[in-house]
Order: sequence, then structure tokens, then C-alpha cells
Amino acid sequence: MTTLAALALVIWLWLLLAHGRFWQEGPVLAAAVPRAAPPVAVIVPARDEAAGIAATLRSLLAQDYPGRFRVILVDDESTDGTGACARAIADPRLSVLTGRPRPTGWSGKLWAVAQGVEAAGDAPLLLLTDADILHDPHHLSALVARAEATGADLVSEMVALACDTPAERALVPGFVYFFQMLYPFAWVNDPLRATAAAAGGTMLIRAAALARIGGIAAVRGALIDDVALAAAIKRGGRIWLGHSALARSVRRYDGFGAIRAMIARTAYVQLRFSPWRLAGTVAGMGLVFLLPPLLALFGAGLARVLGLAGWVAMAASFLPSLRRARLSGWRAASLPAVAAFFLFATLDSAWNHYAGAGVAWRGRAYAGGGA
Repeated sequence: MTTLAALALVIWLWLLLAHGRFWQEGPVLAAAVPRAAPPVAVIVPARDEAAGIAATLRSLLAQDYPGRFRVILVDDESTDGTGACARAIADPRLSVLTGRPRPTGWSGKLWAVAQGVEAAGDAPLLLLTDADILHDPHHLSALVARAEATGADLVSEMVALACDTPAERALVPGFVYFFQMLYPFAWVNDPLRATAAAAGGTMLIRAAALARIGGIAAVRGALIDDVALAAAIKRGGRIWLGHSALARSVRRYDGFGAIRAMIARTAYVQLRFSPWRLAGTVAGMGLVFLLPPLLALFGAGLARVLGLAGWVAMAASFLPSLRRARLSGWRAASLPAVAAFFLFATLDSAWNHYAGAGVAWRGRAYAGGGA
């Protein structure tokens, strides 16, 4: 056990010192005014979002962007009156499209986005944003300014996620933490590294870059569509990913089961449906996140000391994520339990796949596909 404890501690030291500074606060998109203000088409795919779609659209229409912009909502076969709620706003800058039936091989969201891109015409910039995001009036200007300053073809950000319910407070910071561990933002933003990712809540894309990769059709079957789109764009251009100070999600997860389902939806997709990757994930998570606290609590001698050191290292790495969510630092010690929950959800995702359930989301089932 002493050897395994030492190995876990070495891995933690490597993660802290050499893994893209994933655990740090990271870049933040703050208010800024672009020097130029080209026209922007804002595309909002929406399926059964009647409860909150008006607030989202009004926040977009209230942008202080100095250039021309329009908002295109694509009603993706909603059954709750989402389209009617949007049309009731009656703003000339807002277009509400009734989505066409989804072709074989397309994910529902990406088909809706593709229809929005088609309706955008010759707009040089496209903002793809989810229907459950509220936008500060300075948000669009800040996105365009960051694209201008970095020369990026894609500017994306992790919007602030709700941390109100007990389940959200326990698990949402961990969701962001593990996303950063998979895709260190510093590596994503480095044009010399292949690491590519985006956060689907808000993605500002140059229309020319989207055309270069073959449009949304290039990733039409992707179930982790934001990462797939980022990877395709980075192969021939620059991308930027950070945290947002100007947008927040109002999507609520009232219980632990809802968060488990959200993770399980794509966890095994992330592993490319590979049992070998799954086995490696179980072994790696067990060694890095579960063994140190177990040895710290129940071990003896040097193994216990090394286990405690590993637990302290992982807790310290979790503090910036908790700070960003405005939660108390005492929660840092709970990271092993959070990791265990995410591991359980990953196993649940694999179980669903082998049981033939596929990937289910918003009333649709997908048999599987690429990331």
C-alpha cells in the first residue's frame, strides 16, 4: 500500500505542477468593448423551454452591442408552447423558426443549430447559445472583443452554473473541476497544443471558420457537440475557452438523481464506448481520488502519511472551483466523495449503453456516436 500511496502522491504533484494549471481560476471573460462591431446572428436552439425562454430572449435583445445583431430561435419540435412564448415578444430583431423534422444521423440540437445557421445568411459572426442562459447586457460585446483581441475563430466560456440546491452545491463545482481536468483551459487556448474543447452554453464562431470545416454538418452526429466543434475548428485556426462573468445558467438540478442523469448522458460517449477506457478510468480514479483518503483514515505508518498528503493536495486543487461557485472552502475535503459520485455515474452510463438504452436526452434516444 505504501507504494500505491507514493504513486498517488506523485500523480497529484504532476497534476498540480504540470497539467496545464487546470485547477487554477483560469481566464475570465469580462466586460469589454470591441473596436469593430460586425453583424452578429445569435442562434438559440430550444426544445421544451417555455418556462424560461422569454427571459433568455429578452436578455439577448437587451445587449448593448454597438453593431447590428439579430436573434434566431429554432423551435426544435417543442410540445410545451416554446415557439408561442418566443413569438409573443414581438421584437423585429427576433425570428422564430419552426424546426423541420430531424434527418437520420443528426443530433436534435445540432440539426436545430444548422437551421439557425442557414437562416443567419451572410452574418460574419454567429453566437450559439443555449435556451437556459441569461446574458448580461455587455456579454455580446465582450465575446466579440475577445475574438478580436485573440484572433480566435471560436470563443467559448463556461457560464456560471446554478449552485442553489443541496445537490448543486455538492456536485456542480466538481463538474466544472473535472471538465477543466479533462481539458485544461491553458492547453485549449495554446495554438501549439492539440487539446480542444468548448462549453456549449455560449460559443461565438466566425462564419468563415464554420464554412471551412464544412458547416455544422461536419459534426452532425456528435453527442458531445461543443467539444467536437472545437476540435474541428482548432485543426485550422485558434480557439479560446474561459469562464464567464457575464452569463449564467438557470437550469436547475433539484436532486442528485438529476445530476447523475446529466453526467451519465455522455460519460461513456467521452470514453468512446470503450470497455478498456472504462476500466482504466475506474482504476485511475480509484488510485488518485479514493485511495489517499482511505489510507489517511484507515492506514498506518508511512502509507497513512502519504495518503494524507495526497488528500491535502487534491483538496487544495479544489479550492479555486469552490471559490468561483462562492461556496465554503471546507467542502474541499469532500472531493473524493464527489469523484466517487462521478465514477458511479460513468458506470451507469456504460450500463445504459450495454443494456441497449443508448443515450437519451429531452425525449430522444440516440444509439451512440462519436464525441
